[in-house]
Amino acid sequence: MIPYSRQWIDKDDIQEVVKVLKSSFITQGPKVREFEEVLARYCGAKYSVVFSSGTAALHAAYYSAGIHEGDEVITSPLTFAATTNMLVAVGAIPVFSDIDLETGNLNPREVEKKITKKTKAIVGVDYAGLPVDVAILKKIAKRHKLVFIEDSAHALGASYGKKKIGALADMTMFSFHPVKSITTGEGGTIVTNNRKYYEKLLSFRSHGIIKDKKKLSKKNNPSWYHEMQDMGFNYRITDIQATLGVSQMKKLDFFIEKRKAIASRYQRELGGLKNFIIPKTFSGKTSSWHLFALRLIPQKKYLRDFCFIELQKAGIGVQVHYLPVYLHPYYEALGYKKGLCPNAELFSESEISIPIFPALPPRNQALVIKTIKNIDRGL
Repeated sequence: MIPYSRQWIDKDDIQEVVKVLKSSFITQGPKVREFEEVLARYCGAKYSVVFSSGTAALHAAYYSAGIHEGDEVITSPLTFAATTNMLVAVGAIPVFSDIDLETGNLNPREVEKKITKKTKAIVGVDYAGLPVDVAILKKIAKRHKLVFIEDSAHALGASYGKKKIGALADMTMFSFHPVKSITTGEGGTIVTNNRKYYEKLLSFRSHGIIKDKKKLSKKNNPSWYHEMQDMGFNYRITDIQATLGVSQMKKLDFFIEKRKAIASRYQRELGGLKNFIIPKTFSGKTSSWHLFALRLIPQKKYLRDFCFIELQKAGIGVQVHYLPVYLHPYYEALGYKKGLCPNAELFSESEISIPIFPALPPRNQALVIKTIKNIDRGL
């Protein structure tokens, strides 16, 4: 079975990890800081704080942004549940705004309609690796004095204008799960230019504990002294993971070019299909091509599951990204109902993610293309 995605780990990565396993530090050590510096530099940002997962990173970002119980946060329903789960974890109310069918991303016009006196933040989701309309959402956030956070789990290596994603929002989250642009096994980061957020992120990652003598509430303490000043968690990443991350970052641009080449081939050879909508490229934005999300035309959306099974029968691993978050039973129990975001529901009902990852061989790409063409002819 051809997987829909898979990590790329080579001898260089393995050798670097072995070095750390033989060193004095395997948990929080010098490689964590090195990884953070590499990430910040790549994104053109001042700070990066790495975490044990992208979910932990989101939790930390929401805490650092001062999102509290009863605050409303506008976000996309077309995302993995972690985006909103961590809002619920800090007591906030997720407010789902509809998407643009062409991009899968938040429609800024719909976002502005959702703003109330209780709105605290906007969380954009870079669906499939394509950046949201950053400039427009930033203007909306600034006009209403809101925090703008990018869930860029899919988008490390993507660009908006001439800048890499990561330095544009108040805070940006990247994931290092094995199917993402790079991997550390599990892991994530928040990238920011805001010193205040940076310090809160560091504290939250390690139980809310402060060791910096300048920030301690009690003075003239022995060298061992530290204080827990706020709630935090053990969201630390290890030096083992961080050194893999540093090694992977050396290959990031190569990975993105490989993904882009596969996406271009799919666009070129699948462009004439009658029953499927092919993802586009957009001027002013460069996707990381985390996903290649095919969609059946609206009139044929009822055939999505049939197509899904036919692709699997041919040995092609496929996925659906995503069930709108508010249609999960947990969120339905909170009062969210079907029909809330019609475009997101249509997108979800018609979408199939086909294989795209750097190591996907040309012969397997050809099989994917041939199989989809055959299915299209039979619909």
